[in-house]
Amino acid sequence: MHHTPLPLPVAQTGYSVDEYLEIERTSEIKHEYDDGEIYAMAGGSYVHNRAATNTTVALGSALKGKKCFVANSDQQVAVSSTKYCYPDVSVICGPFKPSEEHPNAATNPVLIVEVLSPETESYDRGGKFMRYRQISTFREYVLISQTEMLVEVFYKNDLGFWEIETYQQPTDVVNLKSIEVNLALLDIYEGVTDFK
Repeated sequence: MHHTPLPLPVAQTGYSVDEYLEIERTSEIKHEYDDGEIYAMAGGSYVHNRAATNTTVALGSALKGKKCFVANSDQQVAVSSTKYCYPDVSVICGPFKPSEEHPNAATNPVLIVEVLSPETESYDRGGKFMRYRQISTFREYVLISQTEMLVEVFYKNDLGFWEIETYQQPTDVVNLKSIEVNLALLDIYEGVTDFK
């Protein structure tokens, strides 16, 4: 998703969580919240939407009958009581654990997927990844490029260190260790012929 500052006047002290949740309840568009700052979420490109949808469908099929479920970008994730976001795709294992402040926001994703865009790539790789790492159940972060066939997977190993694997050959199979699923790179990019 693309971040655009919300066209509302920003108070010097920022928005409270309650103010954010009220805006979120009454708005027709989604917003992310980060310690008082609110960002409107804009729609993605064709390649962005296709890669996110392909990934959601492939994960949903692979997880059928397992104790994990896949959620699309409508699933809000509570990173903490003052940080809320909408990943492009997330996987939650076990029962859904809602935020106390916002019962529709998940607190227990295991895997999060973001489709990179030029406007948000540095944030998705840096600040957003740092925020996601605050979630105790979070074990795997998948970044999908929309400018070339490239998927990067960051996996938290048993020692608590993050490892990275890169997939960019059409024959590559993306290994998602946290949920024991393999996805063909070509399935993620199915229907994508023009990278931008």
